[in-house]
Amino acid sequence: NFGSVDGDSAAAMRYTEAKMNKIASEMLRDINKNTVDFIPNFDGEEKEPVVLPSRYPNLLVNGSSGIAVGMATNIPPHNLGEVIDGTIALIDNPELTSLELMTYIKGPDFPTAGIIMGKSGIRAAYETGKGRIVVRAKAEIEEENGRHKIIVTELPYQVNKAKLIEYIADLVKDKKITGISDLRDESDREGMRMVIELKRDANPNVTLNLLYKHTKMQDTFGVIMLALVDNPPQVLNLKQVLVHYINFQKDVITRRTQFELNKAKERAHILEGLIIALDNIDEVINIIRSSKTSEIAKNTLIERFSLSEK
Repeated sequence: NFGSVDGDSAAAMRYTEAKMNKIASEMLRDINKNTVDFIPNFDGEEKEPVVLPSRYPNLLVNGSSGIAVGMATNIPPHNLGEVIDGTIALIDNPELTSLELMTYIKGPDFPTAGIIMGKSGIRAAYETGKGRIVVRAKAEIEEENGRHKIIVTELPYQVNKAKLIEYIADLVKDKKITGISDLRDESDREGMRMVIELKRDANPNVTLNLLYKHTKMQDTFGVIMLALVDNPPQVLNLKQVLVHYINFQKDVITRRTQFELNKAKERAHILEGLIIALDNIDEVINIIRSSKTSEIAKNTLIERFSLSEK
């Protein structure tokens, strides 16, 4: 119902149902405690938050991708546990560099898995905010009855499996890649499995390298860590992203604490009034009974006991 890695589109709205899971609700926690600013929505009938008071660095965890006029952002997703560990480490030691933060945040964590080739692209992205990360499909060579086959179980991020199979078939048809005798998709609920059977005389390693060279079985993810910082867009390195998140959380916590303090003061003020009324209960009752209207009674009580409108 929600599409697939093969490029299937999601079903119509009437067929799909969704709800937030527990981790998604952490994006909204304390939003009703004046932790973030609200602005009018598109028609001015409602108000919507400018940002969400996310309890985790969502920009890194889920990544972001978008193109605007003259600029683009392409931030890969990361492992939640690693990002949290890196954030805690930076709080404990603000002098950590982006390179030192890689001790905790090893690199992107793509939902389709795959194998990242080398660390230079990751290092460049984390130190400068821009880099090129080469990702390969995870493939194993199996032998059966004297013939080899290549089993692909993971693909690079955002690679469409159905289109990849079709493209490989075209390469075989055009004789740009020889040695492949059969190609099929054996993916099921247990996971992805693409089988490439080779001819008896084919060299499996040569064929696999040709697939990496000519197809999306090896792809490049161009990292551009562009984000809005107090409205202006900026390219940020890894440390800067986490520093801005930590500062934002300090502001969220301060506003939440102030909100709770104001609520507590309001409650304390009401309780103080109730204590005064309880200590002078007979006089309060007499004032209320002798007043012609509730408005007169209220004004008399306020004047007599120095109470507020609340």
